[in-house]
Amino acid sequence: MIIPLDEYPVHQAPLSMAHMVSGDRNVYDRNYFNAHDRTGEIFVITGLGVYPNQGVTDAYLAVRRGDRQVTLRMSDALTDDRLRQQVGPYRVEVLEPLNEIRLVCDANEHGISMDMTWRGSFPVVEEPPHVVRKGNTLLLDAQRFAQVGTWEGEILIDGETIEVSADRWVGSRDRSWGIRPVGQPDPTGRWEAERDPNFGFWWLYVPVRFDDYGIIVICQDQPDGTRVMNAAERVWPSATGRKAEQLGWPEVDIRYVSGTRIPTGATIHFSGRKGLDLTMDVESLGYMALALGTGYGQDPVWNHGTWKGRGWLDRVEHDLTEPANRAIANYGVVDHVARTRIGDDIGYGLFEHASIGRHDPSGFADFMSMAP
Repeated sequence: MIIPLDEYPVHQAPLSMAHMVSGDRNVYDRNYFNAHDRTGEIFVITGLGVYPNQGVTDAYLAVRRGDRQVTLRMSDALTDDRLRQQVGPYRVEVLEPLNEIRLVCDANEHGISMDMTWRGSFPVVEEPPHVVRKGNTLLLDAQRFAQVGTWEGEILIDGETIEVSADRWVGSRDRSWGIRPVGQPDPTGRWEAERDPNFGFWWLYVPVRFDDYGIIVICQDQPDGTRVMNAAERVWPSATGRKAEQLGWPEVDIRYVSGTRIPTGATIHFSGRKGLDLTMDVESLGYMALALGTGYGQDPVWNHGTWKGRGWLDRVEHDLTEPANRAIANYGVVDHVARTRIGDDIGYGLFEHASIGRHDPSGFADFMSMAP
């Protein structure tokens, strides 16, 4: 099968671009974006993904205002035109690669729409490869780049139009691709049946925009606190000619709401490199639970890559004060609007965290443990 993308010199293997080198059903390629006005009063998370070996593409647009989280999600059959990133009323337009992206969702009849343009404030940061195994099974094998920047345009939510201006609206984005669990779950087997009951997953991702630089932090720990993924960089505007600065080994102290695993903030100290002594304080201004409707697991109706038929579209709402929804936030990835401080420098961005199961440094002995 030859498709239009085969006209371009982008091949990585002696195959048509219609086919992936890997036959793994969990192959994926995805955008993620977040946007906010630095107050925490409104938070937007959105993205589009393709799952070539499942023949599926989907997208979502989630908006939190106050205690209400509203999500529009769309799914359809993947077409042969890979340069056209569109699912139903939602589309991604690459205006200038690695710098300027336009997101459009024409869904006024469903109460949510947007027309927003992203501009990177600093160059993209290439993250280290991310590999996770469950037993001998390759669960995750992904590559990603990230960027912090600004937004302009408008969002419509239930009849109210919100103007988005670059002097107030900031956020981060990433592009990732590779293999990760998507669609219908794989059959359970030995590795699931014999999984350590004290299993744990601890994750921290903090891309932040300051006026003069950006910082991107990624950490993943084993249950005993052993760091298995570590990256921390400060990036400067391209015009300065300064190379990205490695920030060594982040030491992280996360503060939680008592009786939960929902953070209120964190202190991140950067060390491990000669002459480096830098501390960043992180404050949560409000959060969105990714497990509530956005496709990142635990939803009984839809998760990324799930085949829902052609032209599927759905809107869901969640009250984040409801105990059941707060419980889901305790056991999933949660994205926070972040205000950060390094000395006199103030920054804003994303504070993404998950602590599921055991994590000895945090004092969580098992899945039921909560912050004192």
